[in-house]
Amino acid sequence: MSETNDVNDAIKHFPRLRARTLRFGCGAPRSAQTVGDGSRALFLRSDGPEDLVTALWLSWFDESGEHHETKLADPRELLGATADSEDVPAEEKARRERAREGGTGIVGYSSDDDGNRIVFTINGRLFLTDIDWNDETGAPEPHTRELAGEWLDEDPAMYTPVLNPRIAPDGEHVLYTTGSYLMLVDIGGELGDRITAVYGVSVEDEDGNPAENTWKIGLAEFVAGEEMDRYDGFWWAPDSQHVLFESFDTADEPTWYISDPADPEKRADGRRYPRALTRNADVYLTVITLAFDENDRYAGITGNADVDWDREAYEYVAAVHWRRGHDPLVLVQNRRQTRDQVLEVAVTADGAALGATRVLEEHANDQWIDLIHGTPAYTPDGRLVCPLNDMAADTNRLTVDGRPFTPAGWNVRAVLDVTDDDVLAVVQRAPEIATEVPRAWAGSGAASDAESLFGGHDARSFDVVSMGYDGSIAPVTTDPGQWTASRGERGIVVSGRDMRSARAQMRHILGEQSATISSTAAEPGFAPNVTFTRLGEHQLHTAIIAPSPSSPYAHADKLPVLMKPYGGPGFQQVVASQSFYWEGQWWADQGFLVVTADGRGTTGRGPAWDRAIFENMKGVTLADQIEAVNALPEAVSRLNADGRRPGVPMPDLDKVCMIGWSYGGFLSALAVLDAPNVFKAACAGAPPTDWTLYDTHYTERYLGLDPDVYRRNGIVQDAPGLVRPLMLIHGFADDNVTIAHSLRLSQALMASGRPHTFLPLTGITHMTNDETVAENLLTLQRDFLRDALA
Repeated sequence: MSETNDVNDAIKHFPRLRARTLRFGCGAPRSAQTVGDGSRALFLRSDGPEDLVTALWLSWFDESGEHHETKLADPRELLGATADSEDVPAEEKARRERAREGGTGIVGYSSDDDGNRIVFTINGRLFLTDIDWNDETGAPEPHTRELAGEWLDEDPAMYTPVLNPRIAPDGEHVLYTTGSYLMLVDIGGELGDRITAVYGVSVEDEDGNPAENTWKIGLAEFVAGEEMDRYDGFWWAPDSQHVLFESFDTADEPTWYISDPADPEKRADGRRYPRALTRNADVYLTVITLAFDENDRYAGITGNADVDWDREAYEYVAAVHWRRGHDPLVLVQNRRQTRDQVLEVAVTADGAALGATRVLEEHANDQWIDLIHGTPAYTPDGRLVCPLNDMAADTNRLTVDGRPFTPAGWNVRAVLDVTDDDVLAVVQRAPEIATEVPRAWAGSGAASDAESLFGGHDARSFDVVSMGYDGSIAPVTTDPGQWTASRGERGIVVSGRDMRSARAQMRHILGEQSATISSTAAEPGFAPNVTFTRLGEHQLHTAIIAPSPSSPYAHADKLPVLMKPYGGPGFQQVVASQSFYWEGQWWADQGFLVVTADGRGTTGRGPAWDRAIFENMKGVTLADQIEAVNALPEAVSRLNADGRRPGVPMPDLDKVCMIGWSYGGFLSALAVLDAPNVFKAACAGAPPTDWTLYDTHYTERYLGLDPDVYRRNGIVQDAPGLVRPLMLIHGFADDNVTIAHSLRLSQALMASGRPHTFLPLTGITHMTNDETVAENLLTLQRDFLRDALA
């Protein structure tokens, strides 16, 4: 078969293959965590390109420097055939939906400090892997067994579900939550495993009668998982003697019901949802001191105190970090997210009552304060590292004891490790401010032609760097891409994607030794034909995807334009990673010039850029997409004039359409409702049409608390203006952007006599991993747009 036929065949089968491979993630290593001194690292990987069942692995170097990979635990060996027919608790399904986790088997794990004991769940059962090391060969010898299985079977109503198990740093005990109780597991020994309920939440009313249990313990509330990227609800102390945990009451939150109209006998699933402009869950923190007997078995609680802070003024618990040698840090935010406090919680401090707090730092911003993963954090010697939205320098920076130390123009996206000498961070550089390029990056996408193909070290690239407290920058990653890392004292694991490789990459580095952790992930079979450029007055980062050289549309003089944005706050689509453009290439080979432009409000270009959409998401984000469309002809002409690559078909501005999902769906519907002179058709997937139906933490960050602002930014009221073809797509099982959004817009369109197409998806959540649905969604949208533009 010729190369041309290979590419065309790969494009044809792309939708199904992407769904079967979980977006080409099956068989790729992920979720790496260095353990011990960093010479070893845990990671997850399934056995093949279409294998969803993920196993636990260890990457390690022997004394000679040779690298090895050892499988520690395989769900199929532990559970047999049932490993492929996953049955997990509803609460775990909800956590995975919040984390956008599509895999099965072992999808998360918890390790002790030495990295020799690891716990995880499979199908709701609790397992422990013990690693012994052979004295002669130096190789690991893993042993995996179920923990406390007899207890779970004897009284499942009491001891299950097993949610978020975390092993103590010393490896002797495990904590998990059922949602109603915190459970402590004594591990083995001659006395065997034992489970004890150490703390619970009330399920009785004031008269002592059974009541609806609106309380949860040891879990993160909805907005913490969905919007703050905080998935834990309890934290071990580094000394393994204390525990800090969250409990929350959802009684004041509205109850929403998710139903399956295709199955009228199935009862609707009711749950509490923190709808914008309504009440949040009431969140508490408690710290306890645990006692253990001479056999290291749990013997009771010897200290118990609620954490004391101004919960009325600061209702969000945004982050918790507990470093060895220090008491825990808690970051709390006010409802509007314009003020926060960094609290130290007294646990081992001399002279302070257990649970008392002291305010270490306070921060404020007129619009909102960004959360930076990994902060606040102590250095080992006790200095405090915090994030700073530095509006004067237009940079998201870090401070140490209140002093900004990261340079202007280096926007910090996440903190990965904090030592006495440096901070390891993910950053995005603003070249117009940080003009000097580190020597390690010289020649890495620096030339204009290379940068247009592979991206540059700017907002498109998530770079891992070491940042000294003197302001120095030492890059860890060299090529532009989407990178992260886990670092130990001697070793580091770097993982991510770039534009040069189709597969996710993971490297384990130990001094002069470096090894690539193997991958069996599938590849799409084609490389996206992407050109990066900047468009319009605002110099929007843009990716233009043209048809493949083998496509029948490759030599077209002019093509319809398909705008394919996310376009909203908190996320980017123009990133130096091939995976962002595979679907766009499929669309390009259907006969479109595909354009993705990151407008104001998308991340990576500093706090002023982020905040340009404050209280006006609707107007600003649409204006930037229009700006991108209008700038296209000149940009394509300029690209074609340099003669260094095959010509890009000119855009037909009489045939411009838009597709998108989530905020991109909102923007797509908005485009044909409010700018029909520019956009001739749209397909809107899971669009939030009425912002009062979305959650508090996200929506109020950008729109505030004034109901008039919500009305101005919604699109249901724009329904009478529809004069262009619009397809709405929404999953009935979506518990993030509920189908009520699309139903309300459809109802308003019907009331206004405006024809439109509505595609409801039974059983589909905010993620669409079903391969039949994935393929048909694309082809139905393609045919709809072709007909609309004909």
